[in-house]
Amino acid sequence: MLTLFRNLLIKNWELKLISFLIAFILWISLIPEERTFVEKTISVPLEVHNIPAHLELVEKPPATVDVKIRAPQSLMPQINPATVHVVLDLQMADVRQTEYPLTPNMISLPPGAEVKDIHPSQVSLRLEEGQEVMMEVKPNLIGSLPEGYILEKVEVTPSQILIRGPASRFRKKDVVMTTPIVLSNLTQSTELEVAPIPPNPDLRVASPVSTIKIKIHIKKQAQQPEKKESSPTIKK
Repeated sequence: MLTLFRNLLIKNWELKLISFLIAFILWISLIPEERTFVEKTISVPLEVHNIPAHLELVEKPPATVDVKIRAPQSLMPQINPATVHVVLDLQMADVRQTEYPLTPNMISLPPGAEVKDIHPSQVSLRLEEGQEVMMEVKPNLIGSLPEGYILEKVEVTPSQILIRGPASRFRKKDVVMTTPIVLSNLTQSTELEVAPIPPNPDLRVASPVSTIKIKIHIKKQAQQPEKKESSPTIKK
């Protein structure tokens, strides 16, 4: 009996091996994509949501994190940085906490996909108490008027604007400058609308006013009368 069984295995073993390989390949090819799982790691955006109204973000976390995802092969084309992102909710945050863990439930994925790993597993950021300050607006005048013209005065409306940001970013003598106003081609009184520029990149305009009106009053310089040369006196 054993001899018969051994003969069945050994006889034409090359053909039997080839048949087995063909059958295996056919079996693999017939498995639905929904049952074939693959893994890939992608770099996805990290979004910070729900910062408390009284706080300001002064040190930001990294813009992206690496996420390893396992999903059916048919879903993988849908999983990319445009459709997947990590949402860090800071609704319950305070100024004392600087490290925030990243967990799979922060990532929205299609049904059937799962997060296998997140790198880094936590991120650092820093929050600070916010502050609002009324600041003087100063027009940023560049150059000088053409020859023969005088700058009488400059009116700024509004003359002050509300600025908000982290308390540590404010300085006592800070002012809000405007976008540049070039004087070299002005020969008459002019009214312009320009944008306010806070003195620090971490500060922003909190007023509903988004533009500043600048009225520049210009007049032409009066010409001085030419002095007549007196005739020399001839002594006798």
